[in-house]
This record gives sequence, C-alpha cells and structure tokens, in this order.
Amino acid sequence: MRIASAGHAVFAATMIVLGVLGPIKSEYAVLWEPLPQRLPALTYICAIISLACGIGLLWRRTAAVAARVLLTYLLLWLLLVRLPDIFLARTVDYWWAACKTGVMGAAAWVLYVWFADDWDKRWLGLAIGTRGLHVARVLYGLALIPFGVAHFVYLKQTAVLVPAWLPSHVAWAYFTGCTFIAAGVAVLMGVYARLAAALSALQMGMFTLLVWVPVVAGGSNAFQRSETIVSAALTAGAWVVADSYRGVPWRAVGKRYLAEA
Repeated sequence: MRIASAGHAVFAATMIVLGVLGPIKSEYAVLWEPLPQRLPALTYICAIISLACGIGLLWRRTAAVAARVLLTYLLLWLLLVRLPDIFLARTVDYWWAACKTGVMGAAAWVLYVWFADDWDKRWLGLAIGTRGLHVARVLYGLALIPFGVAHFVYLKQTAVLVPAWLPSHVAWAYFTGCTFIAAGVAVLMGVYARLAAALSALQMGMFTLLVWVPVVAGGSNAFQRSETIVSAALTAGAWVVADSYRGVPWRAVGKRYLAEA
C-alpha cells in the first residue's frame, strides 16, 4: 500500500464508500448531482470510477493512474457539466454543485502531483510539480468562497442546522460563512494559506460531526443522509489540500509560498 498522508487515506476510503453505495440509493450519488436527466447511466459510471480510483489510490503501482483518471474525470465533470449550468441558471444552487466538484478536483490534483510517475513527467509536466500544486490550491480557494456566500443566501436554513446547545444560531451562520470566504481569499493570496486550509478542513469536519452525524443517528430522511455524505466527502477533499502545505510555515505570507510543497 502507499499512504502519503492521513488525508490521502481518508479521501481514498471516501471514494470507495461512494462507489459502493452510489448504485444502492440515489442519495449516495449526491456528490455528482444534479445529474443530466438525459444520461441516467451516469450514476453507475460515477460509482465505478469512484470505487476503482479509490482502491487504486491506495496501491503504489496504481496510485498515479488512479489519480490521473480521477482528476481527468472531475475536471471534465466541472467543465462540461457544472460550468454550463452556472452560466445558464446563475443561481447559488449551481455554484454550490460546481464548488463540490472543485474541492474534490483540487484534492485529486494534489494526489496526482504527489504520485506522478515518469510518464506523467514526460507528457504532462505542466500539470505536476509546483505549478500543478498551485493550480490545485487555487481551485480549492475559489471553491471555498461560494460556500461562504451560500451561508448568507440561505441564512435561515443554515441557522436551523446549528446544534441546539450552541447560542446565537444566526451569529454562528454569519461567522462560518465569513470564515469560508476568508479562508478562500487567504489560500488564493498565499497569506496564512496553510492555516486557512487547515481551519477550513477542520470546519467542514466539525459540520459533519456536530451537525449531520447527530441528525442521521437520530433518524433522518434522504436529504439529510445525502448532505452527510457530501459533508464527509468535502472534509476528505479539504484534508488532502491541507496536507499539501506540509513544510510551509503556518503564518507564511508571500507568493513564494503559493506553490511550495
């Protein structure tokens, strides 16, 4: 096996779980939704790719191929499925869907940079190394900002999700929205980028543990189960991006740290 970091292991395991559960119940394919209605078979294609790439990421001989395939698939999904919807619909819902793909794509790109083999270095050198790592982080930073904006657009819905034992639910909704936006800007600018990536991953993980896990444990509907799956997957993707900053000072400021591994 080849485990580059804790985030890598969690991300690969998440892809495997999505691949196994996707065809069983529709809510487990939510990471890819909304799916084009004219192509119903995409649910199974997504599941197969998730499962195969998740397993492949855990083995030394297949890690590079699995990361390459997953990255290619996610980028095509983002460019051909998500971006057209953004320009046609222009609603936060479609931005949210695109940003889910963006976070997962950023994680896949980091893994691709880590596991690139001689073939990748020979033919796809522009997509790996410090340049590739920089693009992955930019993609992640861009994805975080609409997450924060969604907290303001859906303020009431967000406030309701704050655990009952916490006071000032609306204030927490505002705070978490602001932190996502601030983290995205920090990652894009290279200002405390490692700290921003780590804290954004932690925030996603806290959402999963404090909001969605108790909901599912207490009995839930399809929407709540699907949101739990999304939250867990995004946490895994954010964790990989945060791991990519190993070696960068926590309070580093400046462009030279943007693409440093």
